[in-house]
Amino acid sequence: MEQQQRGTKGTADVDRPAARRLHRESLVVLVLEYNTVLIFLAMLVLAASLSDVFFSRNNIFNLLRQVAGLAGMGLGMLLVILTAGIDLSVGSVAALASVMVAWLLGVLGLGPALVLTVAIGSLCGAVSGYLVAARNMAPFVATLAMMTIARGFAFIVSKGSPIIIADPRLNNFGSAYWLGVPAPVFVMVVIFGLVAFLLRYTVFGRIVTAIGSNEAAVRLAGVRTGWYKFAVYCISGAFCAIAGIISTSRTGVGSPIVGTGAELDAIAAVVIGGASLGGGKGTAFQTLLGVLILGIIGNIMNLMNIPGYPQQVVKGLIIICAVLLQGWRRNPEG
Repeated sequence: MEQQQRGTKGTADVDRPAARRLHRESLVVLVLEYNTVLIFLAMLVLAASLSDVFFSRNNIFNLLRQVAGLAGMGLGMLLVILTAGIDLSVGSVAALASVMVAWLLGVLGLGPALVLTVAIGSLCGAVSGYLVAARNMAPFVATLAMMTIARGFAFIVSKGSPIIIADPRLNNFGSAYWLGVPAPVFVMVVIFGLVAFLLRYTVFGRIVTAIGSNEAAVRLAGVRTGWYKFAVYCISGAFCAIAGIISTSRTGVGSPIVGTGAELDAIAAVVIGGASLGGGKGTAFQTLLGVLILGIIGNIMNLMNIPGYPQQVVKGLIIICAVLLQGWRRNPEG
């Protein structure tokens, strides 16, 4: 009887350290899995502690209005990155759209100008998608070329000067409130809802994710992977055009320098959101959180009168930390 009790006690002593270790490992996995959410919450707490006006209604709405365009570019970038691609042309396509919508407003009117501008953005994406999907060109090279071409056309159309928009309705949209919320925020929500729906509930979204995970296996299953890769670049181009239109509506002019460096912010938002640059992993919700995190960083520093250059340093450090967390998640013991 005593030996049985000692044996039971010894087993319990062994199980307790194992249980504690399992608890610690579960906690680490939980932190790694939801690191984007934790970073977002930490940024909110930090912002509230550094500025009394951060959670004011005007500041929150201003923040959301500022990130609306970036959200569109980031969500388009997410679709491309899920296929193990990259789109370096997002900022330049937004600039071309900004110039084109301002120019077309004086020629065609508001409705046709908006439709044609989005079509032009999608066409830019289609060219990149064709080079990547049909000609097997490296996404980095194809979109780098499109980045240069689109920016060049933006300067050609505008002759290097901003174009003042001729229709006040577009300008009013940038500053308007719908149901007490800035109008551009509704566009951001619609794009987010569309991407989230595509990825979660459609065959298209599942195949896009599968291509990034194992394109060869998807191709052997009889799926035309090239068509899906072409499609995500078209969608990304359309979202960038919408981002350019939003920028024009906020500033009142179509400018060829819109979106300078936006490709880096879009990539940063996707990476901070936990997506893998190798493809096959990422969600619309976490990418949107990544966009908001970048917006909060800029907003805090603006409230504290810190110049823009340190913001780039902070963004770079956050990207490094996000990528390191991804590596640790894949190999916690490494």
